[in-house]
Amino acid sequence: MITIVMILLLGKLAWWFLDWAVFRAVWSVPSTPSPDTQACRTADAGACWALIREKYRFILFGLYPHPEQWRAALSVLIFLSLYPLSADRRLWGWKLVILWVAGLAAVFVLMYGGVMGLAYVPEDQWGGLPVTLMLATFGIALALPLAVVVALGRSSNNPTVRTMCVIYVELIRGIPLISVLFMASVMFPLFLPDGMNFSKLLRAQLGIVLFTGAYLSETIRGGLQAVPAGQSEAAHALGLGYWKTMYFVVMPQALTLVLPAIVSLCIGLFKSTSLVMIIGIFDLLNAGKRAIAEPAWQGFGAEAYFFVGAIYFAFCFSMARFGAGLEKRLRRDR
Repeated sequence: MITIVMILLLGKLAWWFLDWAVFRAVWSVPSTPSPDTQACRTADAGACWALIREKYRFILFGLYPHPEQWRAALSVLIFLSLYPLSADRRLWGWKLVILWVAGLAAVFVLMYGGVMGLAYVPEDQWGGLPVTLMLATFGIALALPLAVVVALGRSSNNPTVRTMCVIYVELIRGIPLISVLFMASVMFPLFLPDGMNFSKLLRAQLGIVLFTGAYLSETIRGGLQAVPAGQSEAAHALGLGYWKTMYFVVMPQALTLVLPAIVSLCIGLFKSTSLVMIIGIFDLLNAGKRAIAEPAWQGFGAEAYFFVGAIYFAFCFSMARFGAGLEKRLRRDR
């Protein structure tokens, strides 16, 4: 009976969604001299996808100059090409490092410009999906090695190193990410010498890395504690030193054990990049919010947030599937 009720309920919801999103949807409206959204405001109108048709470039690329948005689009394609290449085990090693260095260099040349005949675009005009991908990519790439170092430090026999790592982890875990972003944006410049300053985007990136590194370090420390002590003892008996034991024996097993938790934290980091809108960075979610600020499009927030949410879901679901595939592969290898 419960199964039948759930099927009927899901069928009803699916029909309602299709009716709203497809059958009664408004796909275009007159846009000259200004958008006329009266067709979207009638009683029998469904979703107003004309908003996405009109504002998709603004949502995806923010305030980036309209004639130069092909550069932002090409930067997104570079990221989308590097992600599946990173999942290919045949490229793991120096080949993948070279690909990432070359790809990121191309992204920064495209986004900044000022060379090769490209017009210079300052960071305060960056926005949309490229900014979200930058924050998430660099956040994960830099937080993971930081987390490994901190996890080893908390497991160290050196009291000074262990105390410093404990203070860092407990301090960061005790405050929300919004506070970390505010401190990185407002307080961090106060500790810099006169005349030295970093961009707001770089300061936000630093805050995200420090925040994520603290949480990842505790996850990795849990993996280190789950590895049987006999593994380290056997490695020492074979003559391996501390670092070789960690690199070849302990750390691979620890990361395998906590891989699902690491993937979950990475997915959470990707979604948490939307909090940078609090300090004025024009990320994907902020661009979607601003798209409906125009009076003609007010009242159609559901369509804008659905479009943005679909993009977030696509990336997060891909990360989840990659993590699940990596888990199966590691179990098969073991």
